Amino acid sequence: MPLAPTDEIVRPAALAGRGVGAFNVVQLEHAEAIVTGAEAARRAVVLQISENTAKYHGALAPLAHATLAVARAARVPVAVHLDHAESAALAHEAVQLGFSSVMFDASKLPYDENLAATAAVTEHCHRHGVWVEAELGEVGGKDGAHAPGVRTDPAEAREFVAATGVDALAVAVGSSHAMLTRDAVLDFALIGELRTSVPVPLVLHGSSGVGDDDLRRAVAAGMTKVNVATHLNKAFTAAVREQLAERPETADPRTYLGPARAAVAREVEHLLNVLATDAG
Repeated sequence: MPLAPTDEIVRPAALAGRGVGAFNVVQLEHAEAIVTGAEAARRAVVLQISENTAKYHGALAPLAHATLAVARAARVPVAVHLDHAESAALAHEAVQLGFSSVMFDASKLPYDENLAATAAVTEHCHRHGVWVEAELGEVGGKDGAHAPGVRTDPAEAREFVAATGVDALAVAVGSSHAMLTRDAVLDFALIGELRTSVPVPLVLHGSSGVGDDDLRRAVAAGMTKVNVATHLNKAFTAAVREQLAERPETADPRTYLGPARAAVAREVEHLLNVLATDAG
């Protein structure tokens, strides 16, 4: 199946009031697991590679090529997305590599500088047919750069989207990156206000810290793209620990990476079904 444009996955879901799962790839096993889970759920999915992961590997291209290959071989629509790029050059590289979309994060900058930098990246991406996500309002927990408790202002969000031309907006509504427990307290009323104010799909970052019921409520309130990384990494690492505890003499990484990959696939299937379920 050809690589899916992110817009063709996210926009119909936004119109239908469904959520879209966007899961972070750290290594090849993650990409394989996420697609396996999406195929089991028979739902479209977004594979994401972050700037931090590109730095971990020393470059974006190697993991990008592998992830794009996994996406193109999938039996469900799969988009490949650059997550939390603070570098315009990296965003440009992702476009050149064939990514479906990029998330340009200039939220550390003062508002006017964020707007100008985001508008420039958006113009470049749109010239190449690539969808753009940006961030306004700081989501806590990422590298200590974002202040917990900050919230996105609906009026400012509307102005920002109009001025930059972005296709989706990540907003701060109470979640935080890298949470190991699923007890984040979301501001559902604010999500509803943002949904009314902003004419593009909303993105929930830090969703690993949000429980299943609140994920459903967030989608019902107006969230569409739901980003998950830490929750999958917890499942992956727990499976590795279990395998090594049972077989301390093991030397072949396939003996523990395989079960870890399967554990992530199960979580992806579960979460995709959660996001497609009415909050009722």
